Amino acid sequence: MGFAEEYAKKLTTAEEAVKVVKSGDWVDYGWCTATARELDQALAARAGELEDVKLRGGILMWKPAVFDVPEAAKHFTWNSWHMSGIERREVNTGLAYYAPIRYSELPRYYRENIAPIDVAMFQVAPMDEEGNFNFGPNASHMQAVCERAKVVIVEVNENMPRCLGGWGESVNISKVDMIVEGKNPPIAELGAGGPATEVDQAVAKLIVEKIPNGACLQLGIGGMPNAVGSMIADSDLKDLGVHTEMYVDAFVDIAKEGKINGSKKNIDTGRQTFAFGAGTKKLYDYVHNNPEMMSAPVDYTNDVRVISSIDNFISINNAVNVDLYGQVNAESAGTKPISGAGGQLDFVLGAYLSKGGKSFICCSSTYTTRSGELKSRILPVLDPGSIVTDTRANVHYFVTEYGIVNLKGLSTWEKAEAIISVAHPQFREELIREAEKNHIWRRSNK
Repeated sequence: MGFAEEYAKKLTTAEEAVKVVKSGDWVDYGWCTATARELDQALAARAGELEDVKLRGGILMWKPAVFDVPEAAKHFTWNSWHMSGIERREVNTGLAYYAPIRYSELPRYYRENIAPIDVAMFQVAPMDEEGNFNFGPNASHMQAVCERAKVVIVEVNENMPRCLGGWGESVNISKVDMIVEGKNPPIAELGAGGPATEVDQAVAKLIVEKIPNGACLQLGIGGMPNAVGSMIADSDLKDLGVHTEMYVDAFVDIAKEGKINGSKKNIDTGRQTFAFGAGTKKLYDYVHNNPEMMSAPVDYTNDVRVISSIDNFISINNAVNVDLYGQVNAESAGTKPISGAGGQLDFVLGAYLSKGGKSFICCSSTYTTRSGELKSRILPVLDPGSIVTDTRANVHYFVTEYGIVNLKGLSTWEKAEAIISVAHPQFREELIREAEKNHIWRRSNK
């Protein structure tokens, strides 16, 4: 049977496809921009027939229909590998829960550690001439999902960009049980936020000064990494490479300025390697069928051994807050989840092991509450319930708008002194008093 005949045989409607879901099932919804849409609406229409269906996905970019059914938590549970704002708002309703991970290990979790998936349903690009459905900018862990799912349902979206890789970027029709043709909605966009603030620009300037020609870049999501990207695009840097977990708009800007050619990369020379991507339409247009791009599974992109093999690796990530011991929280506000661990620790470790590599954890020194109160992001100790994303021994460079400090190899008093030196001046004396109470401050340092 040819691919066209097999396609026609497996083609069905969303309503028919979701009939395979039973109460108590584990159902994978895909990931980020590939999250099911037509199938989600069809499953929501069946909510009254179902109980305890355990859904799994992450980085939701729109609110699924299953979230809005009456008594949603009775029928469904959402399990997130990495929370977006949409997901964390559902935590208090009892609908959504975070699944803590080390992102580089996620494919292995599927293959070895979690129960088999009853149904996997997700968006894909149209089938190619070899019978493959491309995952779009979402290779991540999707190959492992398909391997472990009892039933695989793909939802074809003609707007999904086709991202070239080498392995793990698509599923063959032979592994697919049902095909649904959706309404081809535009791929959900993730903006970079507002324009860079003065604080963002100050932090970016400090980091860019430490990036050499020929460096290989990893950028996290958020205002500061984007500000760094914009500054790199406007700099005199050249021969840059990309090996990152998440591909964001900033990379497109840098590439279009001629700064990226990947010529100095020890591996995947000439290609921009990423596990998943989300941004504006310019990103989706740029990655589509672009031979310079390399979409790859996350157990490759985030493998510390792979990262460390690339010379002059530069990792740039955000933090929620940092304490005087050098512990970094990048995923919660106390016990309240904000996002997830993602691959930050993988890149912090890998970049430091790279020849000439550097990792940067950056944040503004303060934030303002809704009531207008100025609060320090640098704390004596992390708030109760806060997650330690990067341990005190792992942080290399810590950056705020007040400076950049290297925390490697410092004793507790040296580390406290360095971190306080880049805190907002308004809070430094208070932090010194707290450091004294905790016996990590030397009197001579005053």
